Amino acid sequence: MSEPNGGPGGGVLIVDFGAQYCQLIARRVRELGVYSRITVPERAMFTFAHMRPDAVILSGGPRSVYAHDAPELDAAILQQGVPVLGICYGLQWLAQHTGGEVTPAQAGAEYGRTELQVVDATGFLAGVRDRSTVWMSHGDKVARLGPGFQVLGKSGPCPFAVVADRKRGFYGLQFHPEVAHTEDGGRMLKNFVLDVARCRADWHPGNISETKIAAVRELVGAGEVVLGLSGGVDSSVAAVLIHRAIGTRLHCVFVDNGLLRHGERQGVEALFRDHYHMDLEVVDASERFLGELKGVTDPEQKRKIIGRIFVEVFRAKAQQKRGARFLGQGTLYPDVIESVAAHGGATSVIKSHHNVGGLPQDLDMTLVEPLRDLFKDEVRTIGRELGLPSALVDRQPFPGPGLAVRCLGEITRAKLASLRDADRIVREEIEQRDLHRNLWQWFAVHVPQKSVGVKGDARVYEDVCVLRVVSSQDAMTADWELLPHDVLKRISNRILNEVKGYARVCLDISSKPPATIEWE
Repeated sequence: MSEPNGGPGGGVLIVDFGAQYCQLIARRVRELGVYSRITVPERAMFTFAHMRPDAVILSGGPRSVYAHDAPELDAAILQQGVPVLGICYGLQWLAQHTGGEVTPAQAGAEYGRTELQVVDATGFLAGVRDRSTVWMSHGDKVARLGPGFQVLGKSGPCPFAVVADRKRGFYGLQFHPEVAHTEDGGRMLKNFVLDVARCRADWHPGNISETKIAAVRELVGAGEVVLGLSGGVDSSVAAVLIHRAIGTRLHCVFVDNGLLRHGERQGVEALFRDHYHMDLEVVDASERFLGELKGVTDPEQKRKIIGRIFVEVFRAKAQQKRGARFLGQGTLYPDVIESVAAHGGATSVIKSHHNVGGLPQDLDMTLVEPLRDLFKDEVRTIGRELGLPSALVDRQPFPGPGLAVRCLGEITRAKLASLRDADRIVREEIEQRDLHRNLWQWFAVHVPQKSVGVKGDARVYEDVCVLRVVSSQDAMTADWELLPHDVLKRISNRILNEVKGYARVCLDISSKPPATIEWE
């Protein structure tokens, strides 16, 4: 499948050398209204030929360019006549392949915030403040630049913080402009993408709905699709796109795994079966899920078990539908990057998603993933374009494994019942006051840590409920948010008085990174 997972021609091709947050570069480029796509070094020239981008960005990475296991990128990428920007490792690779030299930094290594001294404030650094803060993270250094390069900016230990060969359109940064810690990083990327590369700022996800629908129709042909519908934003938008492409040949399967939030199943049935008139089958597999999860405490094992059962259920249902040779999924770009190490590259795997990492190697169905190249907010834009109700489009993300990743330790029906009630209270108190508009997620977590409490003049020894409230744009980074005091007080009082099993309510004030949004 190409087009539903791909994008338009032009834009920016990003070569991922193994940077953990390479997707942030892609996200920042798209925020400029320019399409971006990530590829691995081994496939860079193939992807370049297919995409025909207007510019190339080389990401950072954990390796050394002179090491035997350094990622291999064809230097022909520098001969394609488009501007190239190297970031951190990308700069070092660029220097190495243009006559420069890279060596271990030793005393010249920099980690964390540092001050950028602007040498040339025109062109690439136009509008960038002198002495602004940038985020460094490098153990190697460019010891010598190749012919044609000049210094545009420097820092104390780094004389080549910003460099350029304007004639050939080659630029390099030893720091990371994509992270929020670099104060004028967005300006630098804008200067490169819009001014240097002159990319067209015409990328808007809402404009590609018809293209996605046409591509699904072409891929599936006269076939049928089975789609696992969770009721979340991703699978819902994917379902509507596919339904518009092939109509009644889409068969949605909603699996009640016993790990759902309060009212989840009923809401899905009302919207998709009664309102959209889709072919929807509800499978109650809660006994099977909870049975296989019994005694399991490792988070990754939980995800693998849940993912396997999901796929087995879908496969069984697909076999009941003649002609169903396609499996529809609401996979997003961050799912792919986090789960499969940046398209097969060197990025570390953070966690497995049931719709990516859990798929078996012998899956005998073709995947239909129309959202695979999109970020969450872009999917919401498409959802609005398709006319989905705001209550669905703007709902908070809910993880594929459900409450399993918010119920620490062994999962039991009693723990799930307590967590489900607590989560319902959290959502009610926040949403009734319309406090969720600027939030990304707001939920409760069950922590099996016993704590002494007093209820009804009697001593109790019960678990801890944690309140998690974060803001984010795309779940790649997130900040914790503090609710009004009276709301926190009411949430705590209601949980401790209305929900059985908790003696204490705590507030999670961890940002991502270093923490993750979910607890498991």
